[in-house]
Amino acid sequence: MKLNLKRPLAFFDIESTGTNVGSDRIVELSVIKMNPDGSEEVKTWRMNPGMPIPLESSLVHGIYDEHIKDEPAFGVLAASVAEFIGDSDLAGYNSNKFDIPMLMEEFLRVGINFDLENRFFVDVQNIFHQMEQRTLKAAYLFYCNKQIINAHSAEADTRATMEVLLAQIEKYEGKDWEDKAGKISKPVVNDIEALHKFTNLNRPLDFAGRMVYNDKGEELFNFGKHKGKRVEDVFNAEPSYFSWMMQGDFPLYTKQKLEEVYNRWNAKRAAERQQQRPVQPRPADNTSKPVQPKPVEAEAKPAEQRPAAIQPKKEFHKPDNRNNQHQNRPQFKKQDDGPAKPVDDDMLSMLRDKFKKGL
Repeated sequence: MKLNLKRPLAFFDIESTGTNVGSDRIVELSVIKMNPDGSEEVKTWRMNPGMPIPLESSLVHGIYDEHIKDEPAFGVLAASVAEFIGDSDLAGYNSNKFDIPMLMEEFLRVGINFDLENRFFVDVQNIFHQMEQRTLKAAYLFYCNKQIINAHSAEADTRATMEVLLAQIEKYEGKDWEDKAGKISKPVVNDIEALHKFTNLNRPLDFAGRMVYNDKGEELFNFGKHKGKRVEDVFNAEPSYFSWMMQGDFPLYTKQKLEEVYNRWNAKRAAERQQQRPVQPRPADNTSKPVQPKPVEAEAKPAEQRPAAIQPKKEFHKPDNRNNQHQNRPQFKKQDDGPAKPVDDDMLSMLRDKFKKGL
């Protein structure tokens, strides 16, 4: 059957040095781009991860160090990979949890801006697990009645994934499915947007699943001690949690999405603080001063008719007592007894008696 496509759908698969998105590297990448006209384009790249491939990983995908020692690094191939995928929607097996985060990590590491906004993501494993609960090998056998030849090579697994999706649509289109809330729908249809919604029921924010959306579209932490809490609520209670995550061993894309939430939260806090600031009174405009009325001149009046405030003051001179201190003593007025009397015998007798008493 043919997929109803409005734009290309890029099926892709990654083989890597391990499963840690933050520290492991891609060693092989295969993309089958299905175009709306039904044509296909296929590209496969092998690359030197810049680190030894662990034996346990080589035993799974069959790629050893000697196979990729002369291959270019991802940084050399990144631009051509991004150009080939273009604006395609993305599809894969377990791609939402592993392949897309791993690819984004490699792009971010070398500074390639591969935008995931406005794309649809179809995870074939989610359709399978939610409908049948099996592995890719079992899914290929179940839906296509085929065995995967050369399993765990990137191109073989990619082609098996593509064929499984086509078979799933044929098998489940029109079939009822009941979600956890008991709501019945027909989610598997020949429409990429509908498949995107059905295969992203957990609504991850960062693909690694460290943060998810709730029913209100709010970001929640999905791990650790703050699992189930709103990211903004955690920032309010423990702002240092942001720094801990940014410095921790988390995928770069997880950190990028975390920083977006943090910047929005920080801007909201700044706006709230601005609103709470008291409004300062505006200084008065002193550019124009009121005109002072000119004083009215008082009419000339005789001195005795003028108010007390304008009567001339009487001059008062304080006497200088420095050389006339005796003037402060009481003054006695001498009595005027008339002209002096002549001395007679009686006066002489009185004087003699007076002096005799003094002896």
